[in-house]
Formats: sequence, C-alpha cells, structure tokens
Amino acid sequence: MTFRQRRDKLRSILAGSSCIRPGSVYDAISIRIAQDLGFEIGMFGGSVASLAVLGDPDITLITLTELAEQMRRMSRAAALPVLVDADHGYGNALNVRRTVAELEVAGAAGLTIEDTLLPQAFGEAKTQLIPLAEGVGKMKAALDGRGDPSLVIMGRTGAASVSSLGDAIERARAYEATGVDALFFTGIKSRAELEAISATTRLPIVLGGAPEELSDPGLLAQLRVRIALQGHAPIAAATQAVHATLKALRDGTAPKQLQGLASSELTGRVTREAEMKARSADFLGLKR
Repeated sequence: MTFRQRRDKLRSILAGSSCIRPGSVYDAISIRIAQDLGFEIGMFGGSVASLAVLGDPDITLITLTELAEQMRRMSRAAALPVLVDADHGYGNALNVRRTVAELEVAGAAGLTIEDTLLPQAFGEAKTQLIPLAEGVGKMKAALDGRGDPSLVIMGRTGAASVSSLGDAIERARAYEATGVDALFFTGIKSRAELEAISATTRLPIVLGGAPEELSDPGLLAQLRVRIALQGHAPIAAATQAVHATLKALRDGTAPKQLQGLASSELTGRVTREAEMKARSADFLGLKR
C-alpha cells in the first residue's frame, strides 16, 4: 500500500459515519501485530515515542529526527495507516512546517499539531497554552508544509482541561478556519462538553481520552467523533512482560521454563519469515 493509499484510508475514516479505536503502535513489531489483528489505523503517541526511543517520560525530550526515523521504520514494516502525535511541532510555526515535511516523507498518514506550550516553561508546573494567534500560525504553517495534499493535518487543543470549554471551542473554530482536516481534543470531561464542541464545529473530531460516559462508540459517532483513543496499553504490557522475563532469568528460572513467551509460529508471522524465505529462494538460490 502506497503512502497515498494509507492517507486516503485515514481520510475515508474521517469522512465516514462510525467511530473507530486505533491500535497504539511504537515500533516495527507492534505495527505489524496491529495490522494483522485488523486495526484500521495505528496511533503513534508522543509518550510512547519517548518511551520506545529514549526510555524517558513524556516531557518532550525526543527530537523531530528521532520521531521521524521511528515512523520511517514502522512505515517500512507495515502498510497500516498511522496517525502521529507531532506535539507542538518541535518549535515555532517554521519548525512546524519542517515537522510536517519530515513526517510526510517518513510515511505518516496524518499528524496532530497542538497548542500546548512545550517544552515546559521555567518555574511553571502547570500545563500552559500558546496564544491563539500563535496556534493559528502553526496550523497555517502545517498546511503549507505538506507536499502531498492527502496527508491529514489535525489541529489539537487541550484547552478544555487547561483553560475552559469556551476557550477550547474558540481555538477549535479558529483552527477549523485555517483549513485543517480534523480537530483533536484532549481533556474533555463530560458528554455535555463534547456535545457543545460538536454543535459549534464542523470538522471530524478525534478524542484523546474521555470519561466513562463517553465510552460508547455509537454515541461518539453521533457526536461526529471518528477516532477515539484508548490509551497506550501495548507498550505498558510489553514493559511488564520484559521485566517479568528478565527477572525470572535473573532469579534462576531456566529459559525452557519461562512463561508467556511468543510462540515460534507467532514470531515467524510478525517477522514475515515465510516471505523472507521465499525471497531467499528466488534471489539467493536457497531451498524453500
């Protein structure tokens, strides 16, 4: 599947009438598993990018180069369309433009640009937002930076939990006016807030987490939510599994007695072993 086809797939989801749950992906193996299991799209979050690449918490230490390179590895490994959390675009509006260009050639199907002030300001523990005008400038730069018009650009705001619902709506409408393809919200605390957002905006909505009363995909679809995240459990599960396995080995458990390991069949599937053997036969003259 070409990059354009992956982006068209994401666009078809946004243009549809259903709400889907993406698979959280962070490396070549996780994206292949998500694809094999039938997820329509993958979500490459900033937090999991920081964990997978740096082993650091989500405090914006990862660089654009590192993020794009990890996306490039996943694009090579599988054809699953991926939505990338591009944080604040790694600087001002001109940096945002560069961020879009780099993630486009890395194979992202879409990306989000948010209006959070990042990195964290000196002496300020609470989350802060950039001014609305600066956010609008970033959205315009993001749109100007894409070479492939099928690449999805989403304007993202966490204003609902940082400042107010009214501010979130004002920002969303301003970003909508720039021509972005969808609106991404975090910090929505109730159905009433989502209903207010849906009533005052026009674009497809993506939710980055929501309370229990907003867990029904049918309800979300009615409120124009097309993608609803479920967090990033896979990397947490992988961390626990690696920790448990290494601890067991360190405590003296024999390798053959370890529990919860991937079977050779599953490992062969996710590493595309059969395809590699076929290529080895065709190109190296090896027996199948």
